[in-house]
Amino acid sequence: MSYKSMLLLAAAALVPSGAIAQTPAPLTLGEAEYYTAPAVNYLVFSNWYDGLFADSKISGVEIIQQDSRIATNGDVRLSATPGQWDVTGRLIDRHVNRETGVIEAELEYPDQGFRYTIRAEPVGDALRISVILPRALPTALVGKAGFNLEFIPSAYFHKSYIVDGKAGAFPLYPAGAMVRTDARNAASGRDDGPGAEPLPMAQGQNFVLAPSDPARRVTIRSDRPVALYDGRNQAQNGWFVLRSELPADKVGTVLSWTVEANSVPGWVRPPSIGHSQLGYAPDQSKIATIELDRNDARRPDIRLLRIDASGEEQVVKAGKPDDWGNYLRYHYLRFDFSDVTEPGLYTLGYGDIRTAPFRIAADLYADAWHPTLDVYFPVAMDHMAVNEAYRVWHGPAHMDDARQAPVNHEHIDLYAQGPTTDTPFAPGEHIPGLNIGGWFDAGDFDIRTQSQYQVIRSLVRSWERFGIDRDTTSVDESNHRVEIHVPDGAPDLLQQIRHGTLQLVAQFDSVGHAIHGIVAPDVAQYTHLGDAGSKTDRKIYDPALGRYAVKGDHSGMPDDRWAFTSKSSALNYGSIAGLAAAARALKTLDPALSAKALGIATRIWGEEQGHAPDMFRHGNTTGGPLPWEKFAAAVELLKTTGDTRYAKAVSDIWPEIAKDFPPNAITAAEALPLMPATYRQAMEPVVRQWVRESSEAIAGNPYGVPITEGGWAGNGTVIGYGLATDALHRAFPDIVKQDGVFRALSYLLGNHPGSDISFVSGAGSRSKEVAYGNNRADSSFIAGGVVPGALIIKPDFPENHEDWPFFWGENEYVIPEGSDFIELTNAAHSLLTAKRK
Repeated sequence: MSYKSMLLLAAAALVPSGAIAQTPAPLTLGEAEYYTAPAVNYLVFSNWYDGLFADSKISGVEIIQQDSRIATNGDVRLSATPGQWDVTGRLIDRHVNRETGVIEAELEYPDQGFRYTIRAEPVGDALRISVILPRALPTALVGKAGFNLEFIPSAYFHKSYIVDGKAGAFPLYPAGAMVRTDARNAASGRDDGPGAEPLPMAQGQNFVLAPSDPARRVTIRSDRPVALYDGRNQAQNGWFVLRSELPADKVGTVLSWTVEANSVPGWVRPPSIGHSQLGYAPDQSKIATIELDRNDARRPDIRLLRIDASGEEQVVKAGKPDDWGNYLRYHYLRFDFSDVTEPGLYTLGYGDIRTAPFRIAADLYADAWHPTLDVYFPVAMDHMAVNEAYRVWHGPAHMDDARQAPVNHEHIDLYAQGPTTDTPFAPGEHIPGLNIGGWFDAGDFDIRTQSQYQVIRSLVRSWERFGIDRDTTSVDESNHRVEIHVPDGAPDLLQQIRHGTLQLVAQFDSVGHAIHGIVAPDVAQYTHLGDAGSKTDRKIYDPALGRYAVKGDHSGMPDDRWAFTSKSSALNYGSIAGLAAAARALKTLDPALSAKALGIATRIWGEEQGHAPDMFRHGNTTGGPLPWEKFAAAVELLKTTGDTRYAKAVSDIWPEIAKDFPPNAITAAEALPLMPATYRQAMEPVVRQWVRESSEAIAGNPYGVPITEGGWAGNGTVIGYGLATDALHRAFPDIVKQDGVFRALSYLLGNHPGSDISFVSGAGSRSKEVAYGNNRADSSFIAGGVVPGALIIKPDFPENHEDWPFFWGENEYVIPEGSDFIELTNAAHSLLTAKRK
């Protein structure tokens, strides 16, 4: 097909279907086991909840229309607008019949004794979805069980719908009617008053969503009544839901929907030019990755243009990009312009697609991390009031910390308490001294100890290697106040290290060992958005007082966070590593805290050697594998004290580390200057193996970094690869090349699948401006935060929404990625500076 023909077909896709005669193409079941029509895909249980954080909007029947996943969670649910923590059916099996094109998923609600099958089969260009019951619906589920299909609200803002011939409009902001339901409130773990459920916005049997927009038009025809709900009335992360209740006293096929997402023959996804939105240093490699629809046969030249002060553009390099091949659902080309080194402002053009301007500059990475240290980390500081000029980010947060968690309790967000408290405190009792230091772990407000010590170690590495003395923030620990953009004479990096260290020290002072963390006591408080200072009343709970009674610094409000305290040697060792590292960095800023941190680290190390390890584990809150954490503790203590006992411990643990080297590569390299030559000799073959395995992993995609495909996107893995490359290159320069450092940064800053946006808010010309931070309800961002990135929706769809913040697996800031970004950008700057000398 000619380039002109492809343009005509693409233009036709923008015209309403009534204006051009089109013959709908029938659905086909492809090799990847999902249904395909031009510009439309239907996934049927290709994805399933990962079990970590309940409903993550990646399951059941899903619709991808014109390269946007607009619908998900097509499944039987037990309420009209189920929340994140509501029960879901358990997937038993999935069957694909290639001959008939039928996909069936068998599921059950075991506690309710309810089993059912979702059947999908193509009917021309539509998909028929049926719910099949082998036995009649249990009486307790009559009026509760129904087939739901959820539509992302951002796809339908400013759009309308038609139901049985009657028009309606999707609300920009939730404004639907509600009905009070105390039973629902109790079931969801709330203790802050009554709850409510939304009433239907519209009802009928034939819905057309966005009839005037070919890119979002979806038609649903049902043999039973369908109701449209706005889930945002109940929770900001709710979606628009179409739902049909299942009938009582029937078996076999009890419900049938025909779903037709508008298909546009000839539609071609516009190309995406992956590149660093920040730009490139003159001496680094510069590769743009062009991501194409596999049906896009166009191959125009790609052009690199230099922009001068008058706005004039000059083509400095042009030509046909190199063909790389297929990855995921797209085809890829690559354009290498590494030979262009002149500093200046540039843009890339491919056909009609133009990138935002980016720089080539020698000092490119010298300040890329500033928003992370200047804004993101201050905003993340717990137990502080944080102000920025006219804006209050949050008031003093969680000053009523914390109550002892109940025993034998599995909590939300992967926290759990074992059969004893392992502390002097009874369940529910206030644990004094924990209301100091620490950072909010992520877009939520818990203090996860493992994250705290990871961040401290990374910040200490940045301090010791790069000497970062930037001062733009005032931190007053005694009065729990922070002022952003107001210097106070102390290096901000050291003040952040101190803030994290204060929380680790407080844990040992309060209970004698590292704890899992401190988290909200119930779902209602956990889902709090906005000002962390208003999340609790900041007064210590006293059960003798009435619910709203206040007496001094106590109240009858049980809103104090819970501390999970079951002993874990892995957490103790991880905290030892953080404290030992902090002791080195804080010698000048806070010598007393430095000495105390080291004293705790050495004492707890000694205690751990005197007993069998405490192996309590749950979720991701109880530390990494024990050998990893013990190795890190030994290395940091060795660096801080020089004591040969710790060198022996490093040698003793090394054989286990060598078996699982990649996540421990940075720590292993840190030990090299303090270890005998035999350690380097043992490490060298492991490093060579790392190079071989890394090369194999990155060869499978056009970006040259490891891309993970789990339920949480992989920017953490990419940054870790970059930092490991840096550490091993410095230790073994003849074995490990430095290129991986810059590939990792380029990926993070825009050269990745799905789009070309920078995954660091405020870094680069186009960066994340809608993210899962504590201000996500405002569809906003926190400058310097790093999001998880491109989530691979199985089997082959890379996704990162810039129009909907509530995808934590794609858009949630987490503090370790923040500190690691500071470290990685400074490492890149250091490597380039050394090269120019």
